[in-house]
Amino acid sequence: MLIHPNFDPVAISIGPLAVRWYGLMYLAGFAAGWWLGTRRIEAGRAPITREQLDDLLFYAVLGVILGGRLGYVLFYKPTYYLAHPIEIFAVWHGGMSFHGGFLGVLFAMAFAARKYRLHWLELMDFVAPLCPIGLAAGRLGNFINGELWGRVTELPWGMVFQGPGAGPLPRHPSQLYEFALEGVVLFVLLWWYSARPHPRGQVSALFLIGYGAFRFIAEFAREPDDFLGYLALHLSMGQWLSLPMIVAGLWLFVGSRRQS
Repeated sequence: MLIHPNFDPVAISIGPLAVRWYGLMYLAGFAAGWWLGTRRIEAGRAPITREQLDDLLFYAVLGVILGGRLGYVLFYKPTYYLAHPIEIFAVWHGGMSFHGGFLGVLFAMAFAARKYRLHWLELMDFVAPLCPIGLAAGRLGNFINGELWGRVTELPWGMVFQGPGAGPLPRHPSQLYEFALEGVVLFVLLWWYSARPHPRGQVSALFLIGYGAFRFIAEFAREPDDFLGYLALHLSMGQWLSLPMIVAGLWLFVGSRRQS
């Protein structure tokens, strides 16, 4: 049995100013995406220029933050926020949804594609391999914060978390499972696959299938949100939100092959 280190969530504190590890993980994720995108541009395997990449990063940041917050509000606590609308803006209390952030990025890239007169799927094929490192950084931030822990387990690497509601029993360090699957493995898969030309939309399709499948699997080890519990078929909200990604990815992959 392991004990969670109970890290201080504040990385740097200067007077009233506090910089949190979770925020630094977001920064690291965007920085990694920018660096990887630059490499692809320098190698001549990108539909955009170096200057356009900077704009793309700005749009992506807006998409992640606004989409992530609104997704949490709509997918997880719509009734609560309907009764307390002012708290929608209280992001310092936590509450971000990957699936909402994903939709936010889709809209942001659609705007960028229209602005630069690019095909949306071609742009998404460029963006998709840049995302998993950021996802990995976010899950590492969850682990540092000791949040979103897993279900109770008897496995030898079970970990006791000290956050409210975690209890005294060892749990799956599910944040690290997601770090490995949605971050590292998905990045390796997408970076390798996108290194060679493929029909338009296939890299995006692989991201949808890969993330959806990995998230669906990892959720079996993750404790459902206490205010939601299990939904239909004893699945979590994360699993139900991932299923449409898998279906859309399969549809897109098959469709792109037919058009090639």
